[in-house]
Amino acid sequence: MTITAASPQDLVNALGAKAVGDWLRIDQERVDAFADATGDHQWIHTDPERAAAGPFGGPIAHGYLTLSLLPGLLKGLIVIDGLAMSVNYGLDRLRFLQPVPVGARVRAVVELASAEATGRGVRAGYDVTVEIEGAAKPALVARTITLYVPE
Repeated sequence: MTITAASPQDLVNALGAKAVGDWLRIDQERVDAFADATGDHQWIHTDPERAAAGPFGGPIAHGYLTLSLLPGLLKGLIVIDGLAMSVNYGLDRLRFLQPVPVGARVRAVVELASAEATGRGVRAGYDVTVEIEGAAKPALVARTITLYVPE
């Protein structure tokens, strides 16, 4: 299932469209690489032995790691023809609702919430939820914004 549009301007006709991505496992290697990239080596993320005795019963992914996975989790879920480029415009809101245990699988669920013409193209807002397989609450919810510049 994908959100599709023949052009950026046609996104307005797709408001409310949803798509669900594939599962991605969050392993300790990915968490450690993120810790190295960001300098955030807090033990709840990078020390599995100590984390096992901690508040989450094991190591958890960084919240910002989960957020940083959005481009990959959303890949192929939004298909818009007639683009010169798309630009990450930012976030209107972001909430981390539940930690992601190392070893868990996550996926994105995305809904097109808004699309408005601007002087440079079409600015689209997406409501994105990152689900944790088997969990009642998602890892995060966010409103992402993308600017689509037509050819």
